[in-house]
Amino acid sequence: MSKIGLKVIKFEKAVIDIDGKKLSIKGPKGHLDHVLPEGIVAIVEQKVLKVRPETEERTRAVNIAWGMSRASLANKIKGVETGFETKINIVGLGYKAVLSGKNLNFSLGFSHKIDLEIPEGLSVNVSKTGQEILVSGIDKLEIGNFCATVKAFRPVEPYKGTGVFVEGDKIHRKAGKAKKS
Repeated sequence: MSKIGLKVIKFEKAVIDIDGKKLSIKGPKGHLDHVLPEGIVAIVEQKVLKVRPETEERTRAVNIAWGMSRASLANKIKGVETGFETKINIVGLGYKAVLSGKNLNFSLGFSHKIDLEIPEGLSVNVSKTGQEILVSGIDKLEIGNFCATVKAFRPVEPYKGTGVFVEGDKIHRKAGKAKKS
């Protein structure tokens, strides 16, 4: 039995249309679609969405799909109602990002600049110093993938703590060489 799948999803502003296995979620921030996997059904009753298995016979695969579907739907409903924001920090001497149109240009200590196109549906704001990037949108998965791409350009260096990281990430710092006495 899936503990996460058992939880109901309460919503206020969203409108959910169910057409077989396809769910269409509309809200003040936008519109998202979700396709349920085999063996899972969704039911909407009075601003509450319930995700359940089709049959009483539950295999491990059905339990996994049940919990994952419920979590994905909860994120999509929250996204269309309120949206998501993630903050990326850039730490290092001369490291910065500049927004130019639909591209982000990074200076991260390499001999070249890195250009990254901003995906459709995401909004990106860069601070005046170029050290903080605020990524917002309605799809939590898309925001996470974008942030992971940016982090991969310059992972955090464990001795000095310089690099690119998402706010909330735990940075494992290492001690430098000890001074001999």
